[in-house]
Amino acid sequence: MTADDRLPADDRQAAANRPSAHDRSSAYDRLTDRFTRIATIGEAAAVLGWDAAAMMPPGGGPARGDQLAVLAGVAHGMLTAPEAADDLAAAEAAGADPDPDLLPWRAANLRLMRHAHTRATALPAELVEAQARANSACEKIWREARRTSDFALVRPHLAEVLRLVREQAAALAPALGLTPFDALMDGYQRGIGAADVAPVFAAYETFLQRALPEVEARQARQPAPVRPAGPFPIATQEALCRRLSARIGLDFEHARLDRSAHPFSGGSPTDVRITTRYDEADFTQAVLAVVHETGHALYERGLPAEHARQPVGEAAGMAAHESQSLIVEMQACRSDAFLAWLGPELHATFGGDKAPYRPANLARLWRHVSRGFIRVDADEMTYPAHVILRFRLEQALVSGDLAVADLPGAWNDGFAALLGLTPPDDVRGCLQDIHWYDGAVGYFPSYTLGAMAAAQLMAAARRALPGMDAALGKGDLSPLVGWVRANVHGKGSLLGFNDLLRAATGKPLDPADFQAHLATRYLEA
Repeated sequence: MTADDRLPADDRQAAANRPSAHDRSSAYDRLTDRFTRIATIGEAAAVLGWDAAAMMPPGGGPARGDQLAVLAGVAHGMLTAPEAADDLAAAEAAGADPDPDLLPWRAANLRLMRHAHTRATALPAELVEAQARANSACEKIWREARRTSDFALVRPHLAEVLRLVREQAAALAPALGLTPFDALMDGYQRGIGAADVAPVFAAYETFLQRALPEVEARQARQPAPVRPAGPFPIATQEALCRRLSARIGLDFEHARLDRSAHPFSGGSPTDVRITTRYDEADFTQAVLAVVHETGHALYERGLPAEHARQPVGEAAGMAAHESQSLIVEMQACRSDAFLAWLGPELHATFGGDKAPYRPANLARLWRHVSRGFIRVDADEMTYPAHVILRFRLEQALVSGDLAVADLPGAWNDGFAALLGLTPPDDVRGCLQDIHWYDGAVGYFPSYTLGAMAAAQLMAAARRALPGMDAALGKGDLSPLVGWVRANVHGKGSLLGFNDLLRAATGKPLDPADFQAHLATRYLEA
């Protein structure tokens, strides 16, 4: 018996005539409820993904793949339900929000809802679940293949992942009006396609061919950097990394720091998970990875809470996200000002000879330009070459012009053409990154677009905050963090990538700012 059944007959008739809860709420309100639930499922999947990388025993892999696949399927079903399509049409027909202050946010949210619905309805549910399972299985095998430098071990699993990625791209392309590869890129940074990226990368390759030999020659005339002598106990490194992350601005009431094979940031805006990896012989990798991931975490923590779990309340894309990690790591924490503060902190932590911790030596050490094989260890000048290689290879893999079996050789040839080195094994070649093995194809351009945006944003922040470098010299990033909170974090996805940059800096992405930053730091200082 329902509550209405217990009413007198006249009251039951009145209740029957009342609009249902579904009718009383607006189509837009019903959509926000639906997207809140979808986002909550995504948060659960994110924590399961973090656990798989940081905590899960190896034997949990198959079950975790099933768990993630089921969650992906449930979210996909909610997004593609007929009621979602009906409410989208009704909300779009209803027009403006009565509150003019909310109108831009509502309009942007509705556009992003439509975009998400278009992507989802283009993909069969069985493909979504198949991809989740294949990605999870391949990523687990990749860990072993990477450990043993055995590409053959993971090759058939990668082939299956890429088969499904091609199927995904073929389904998305006509729905979005994009090429198959651009449809994949759209999943990471809306509004940026291969035709936008290719000339930017070609121009950077030309710049690198000229500037890299000049920087190498200049470095050769300087004293060689001295590495601090270890060992550096992992527990001490971990405590230092936590202190640094908190100093930069991360609130550990809403964050965790853990270990993983590949540093990353995940979780949700109120439960951020960052990871790093440690080497007792060198603390550099752990420290720099943590400040990088802290930049990502600060972005998540700074997203507009009033639009939480709505598309408009999410980050503005992965290039935007990378700009926030790199403005912290490369622009702020590797600056002369910050190193002047950090050097004594490092010496107080690890002891020993003071000389390696002097700011000038740390600058030569952490800003040393060197042709190397590993992307995550690359300096900011050669890093884009690593991304350019991956961008070109993944386009060939998606189009079918490059077979998976031929990937190691194509990688080595491309790397030699860009940086003049040939990887000696696959762990320093095509096995080094998790992305493709986890199904993330089309992601890599975001790294270098983010680096370029970070330089552009930092130049604007310096214009707006004349005292920022003095604050960095005291280990204080709060002026910079406050500026990006107002100009980037708090905007969520209200604006697209170029419009976000235009609002913050006065212009869309301008790669010249990145080249000017590199010239100032490496050729003029």
